Amino acid sequence: MAKKLMILVFVLSIISAMFFVENRKLTHTIEETQKINEIQRINQEMQEMRIKLASKSLASDLALNYETWLVSNVIAEELYVDSDGKFKKEWGLFLGELAQQHNIDPYIVYELLKTETGGTFDPDLVGPKTQYGHAYGIAQFMKNTAPWIAEMAELPYSDELLHDPLYSIELSVHYLNFLYTRYEDWDHALTAYHRGMGGLEAYITRNGHAMSEYAVEIQERATEFDKVAYVE
Repeated sequence: MAKKLMILVFVLSIISAMFFVENRKLTHTIEETQKINEIQRINQEMQEMRIKLASKSLASDLALNYETWLVSNVIAEELYVDSDGKFKKEWGLFLGELAQQHNIDPYIVYELLKTETGGTFDPDLVGPKTQYGHAYGIAQFMKNTAPWIAEMAELPYSDELLHDPLYSIELSVHYLNFLYTRYEDWDHALTAYHRGMGGLEAYITRNGHAMSEYAVEIQERATEFDKVAYVE
């Protein structure tokens, strides 16, 4: 009886080992299939973005590649969730690629766009009338400043393009990059974006610093993201 029991235990152990090996193989196969599907999905997204950019009158020359696209996917998902779906994933992918290319914090750009539109991210938004005119689109550029920013960025320009979300995002990234390079800190850059460079100087003269409420709030909200995706 004991001998039969030992044989039974031995047989069961062999069966168990065989099952374990087969299960490992199956798990590995499933993981490999999932990995292949994910790579195919990402490559498809990249190709769709290339086609979309090629069909627009944008001057973007983004060198889309797998590594930066993985980062952009994380950024896009974070921004999509934070905006309750208002900031489309396509926009987040585009912003992620531009941010990495220009070495600029994408969350700063996003929070600026969020502030400028009151959280609506409405591409058709027209701001209230001021002495300088209206501001347009999700980046709220005015027609008296947008053309020279576009020229500086080597982008085409037309008034209609200010309502194109990808164009607005690209213009805002170029302008913020210009301002940050000029002033070397975000307080100055963001206040200048909001008030104009002349308005920045007036603000500093009046207050003795560039830490406007606009600039401080954008930076504070940008720090709430994990920024695991941001590559400096």
